[in-house]
Amino acid sequence: MKENIELILMYDYYKQLLDDKEKKYFEYYYFDNMSLQEISENFSVSRNAVHKQLKKVKEKLENYEAKLNLIEKSNKLKKIINTIEDENLKKKLIDIDL
Repeated sequence: MKENIELILMYDYYKQLLDDKEKKYFEYYYFDNMSLQEISENFSVSRNAVHKQLKKVKEKLENYEAKLNLIEKSNKLKKIINTIEDENLKKKLIDIDL
């Protein structure tokens, strides 16, 4: 469960780096809760092909985060923002959409 949450968070950060098929497979599996079999039927491919594609997406997302560290940086910034006492500045920083 925790791994799925981490994957979804990485997906939110890096989905623009995936192709359309990768996004569809990921969204069907993790957001729509479809089984590998259901996805394979929708795309007219084997269940194994879907499994391989999801594994590939997971590896890509993990690789992007390992290289770019956007989630880690965002978490650090949020902690710093929470220590700021100036509410106007705090609001402006939050509005940047961390």
